[in-house]
Amino acid sequence: MKELMAVIAENTIMIIHAMALVIIAIGTIQAFFLSVRAIFNRSPTGDSFHYIYLQYARYLVGGLTFQLAADIIESSLATNWGWDELGRLAAIAVIRTFLNFFLERDLEKMERHETRPQGALDEAKQ
Repeated sequence: MKELMAVIAENTIMIIHAMALVIIAIGTIQAFFLSVRAIFNRSPTGDSFHYIYLQYARYLVGGLTFQLAADIIESSLATNWGWDELGRLAAIAVIRTFLNFFLERDLEKMERHETRPQGALDEAKQ
């Protein structure tokens, strides 16, 4: 039974890592093409790169979340984890937490910027 659970967990870990790879690859490709387009088609407000950054950060947070899930499953199976493996898991958790914090802060700031009345936007530009 233990061997069967180990095989299932190993396959699950590989699938989750593949899912993370797909998410990050799609986000990277999208961010690249949107950035190239934004370079040649400048927006009057200059918000296009900020929007691209926010979209890309969402993909990165999603991918890192999947990687963290795979690492947690892997850690539950490991009997003799060393400091390297534990450090990797901690680094992924810290990076994901910081990315998520800054993404949420930027999203909140953008939402406040978009919901301000037009007169307030004109005053802010002056």
